[in-house]
Amino acid sequence: MPVASQILRELFPNVPCGDPGEISEHEAWWVERQQALEQVGYMLRPRFRLGWKPSWAGTDKNHRRFEDGIGLRMRECMDAIRISDERPVMLKRLPPEEEGLYELDINKIFSTASLSLSPRNHCVPLLDVIRLPDDPPIVVNPLLRPFYDPRLQTFGEFVTFFSQICEGVQFMHENNIAHRNCTAGNIMLDPSNMYPNSFHPADIKRSKDFRRKAKRYSRTWRPSRYLLVDFGLSRLYLPANGPPLDDPVQGGDKSAPEHQNRGIRCNPFPTDVYYLGNLIREDYIQVYHFLSLLKKSKYGGFAFIKPLIADMVQEDPTKRPTMDEVVARFADIRSKLSTWKLRSRVARKNEIWPVAVSRTASHWYRTVAYVLTHKAPIPEPE
Repeated sequence: MPVASQILRELFPNVPCGDPGEISEHEAWWVERQQALEQVGYMLRPRFRLGWKPSWAGTDKNHRRFEDGIGLRMRECMDAIRISDERPVMLKRLPPEEEGLYELDINKIFSTASLSLSPRNHCVPLLDVIRLPDDPPIVVNPLLRPFYDPRLQTFGEFVTFFSQICEGVQFMHENNIAHRNCTAGNIMLDPSNMYPNSFHPADIKRSKDFRRKAKRYSRTWRPSRYLLVDFGLSRLYLPANGPPLDDPVQGGDKSAPEHQNRGIRCNPFPTDVYYLGNLIREDYIQVYHFLSLLKKSKYGGFAFIKPLIADMVQEDPTKRPTMDEVVARFADIRSKLSTWKLRSRVARKNEIWPVAVSRTASHWYRTVAYVLTHKAPIPEPE
């Protein structure tokens, strides 16, 4: 038997070998440190505690129907509860290479008192750094959700999202730091306002106890903040060191024109502009149709932002607007949008008519409630 399998059998003698819900090798890394993490104030889920017994054992039910039957989404990240105040948090084991050092340093910079108090700072807060013997640092951040879950319902909610995330990258640039990976996977939603009772970290549509759907409010009813995460590729470029040229690095979006020739150094700041523009272009304005090589519109109603997005994704990085210009132009765009437009539903173009009718009816029911309770069409958090 391989050494890793022997270790797993010793840690979990109650889990039958080959069980579909058994602890994986990368989960075992966290289990081995569970008691040490508890001693410094962080409790892992029952699944990751020593001596765990599967709750589905002896039943004929699928393990994924049980709270302790769902493993980790990413091997380097582990959800936990901060014992002192029962706050849900996310632990991230940093890689021992250079990338991990940069991530910690950048996260520390934007969590300092002078920068963390700025409402324009949309970098995820660093709550703690755990250092265990002979292990890489483990950073502690709030538990977040992908920005697109749940879906944006109105154009006002989209305006809030795009305004905040552009403001966040602009703030990083003002402090001479390029994110270099501000793509869909690294833009998150702070759920504390929309999900007052939180949710299950391994299945974010379920309640914390896994017994029902997670209770939530809409973005308009309870406005939320959007945050940037994952600073492993981020770098500080001091003006005194000359033009900010660096070797291309490819993160979640590998389509940046200046990155297609890996041998040419480039300015990473216009690439951040491209990433944000391409995110909107690909996720909201156009997408490949499954029967065609042509790009078709995914959602209707985004004509107001198309000229700005087209400039942000220009082939020549020197022709793209700076983040200061993006923020100024979008502020002008949003000032000209009518209340009717802002309250309108963001609808997919491929919705079948029964779904479209149902969603439209629900949308206008919510809209009447928003108007009667004086909810702003652009839901900005306090």
